[in-house]
Amino acid sequence: MKIALGTAQFGLNYGIANMQGQLTRDEGERVIALARSHGVNTLDTAIAYGESECLLGGIGVDEWKVVTKLPAIPGGYPDVAAWVHSEVQGSLRRLGIGRLHGLLLHRPSQLFEQHGPQLFASMQQLVADGLVQKVGISIYDPAELGPILERWHFDLVQAPFNVLDRRLLQSGWASRLKDRGVELHTRSTFLQGLLLMPPASRPVWFRQWEALWSLWDRWLNECGLSPVQACLRTALAVPEIDHIVLGVDSEDHLREILEAANGAPPGPAAPHTDDLNLLNPANWTLP
Repeated sequence: MKIALGTAQFGLNYGIANMQGQLTRDEGERVIALARSHGVNTLDTAIAYGESECLLGGIGVDEWKVVTKLPAIPGGYPDVAAWVHSEVQGSLRRLGIGRLHGLLLHRPSQLFEQHGPQLFASMQQLVADGLVQKVGISIYDPAELGPILERWHFDLVQAPFNVLDRRLLQSGWASRLKDRGVELHTRSTFLQGLLLMPPASRPVWFRQWEALWSLWDRWLNECGLSPVQACLRTALAVPEIDHIVLGVDSEDHLREILEAANGAPPGPAAPHTDDLNLLNPANWTLP
């Protein structure tokens, strides 16, 4: 199963289209059970996702492949190796598991700072110690990959990809990662839910891309698919992608996703853009 369950909503009120807020323990248990029953076996979380790791540990995820992310190293921390080891041990304890499938850097630019070599060596040591299976990076732009992978080898990369955001394919990095044997996870399939919003519900700030939204609505009509079907099937059809990380805000939301994933991908070529003000939610200016 290519779908991996993103769990930011297990610890935070996350996503522009999230009307439900943070998941409760009971709702989280139902989401986990439904995902498992459909063959989903990979969870994506992060130390920075509030209570996510604790909630997952309480539910019980020892049979899952869990990927978590290190936050940025605090400024002036004297012992990088000790900090990395302590953070991972804390994650394992909260999650109630003995080993992580993946450990990602949430801020890989720190590799180029003074403590970068120690940071990388500390992650490799966790693999040698059997606490982590794969180490990797979480990026916002495929352009980050060249400088990083020229100097360091990583086993896993998480990057944004969706119908409008084709940078992974256009840059050639999706195929290059596959050739190198790097596991590729993508996120932002629905662009934090923006791509699922009806036109009247989109915040006013996004009206500056009115021409793109017109193409988008016309394309959906040509495909004869709902937005969730079109987004999902586009990403699932990319052979280089190993897992698509999808966050949900309820059991019903996950059920809708699982049902929408079945079927042929869209036929007509989709509209896309390279405008990072739209593609990177960190650049959004919302009230």
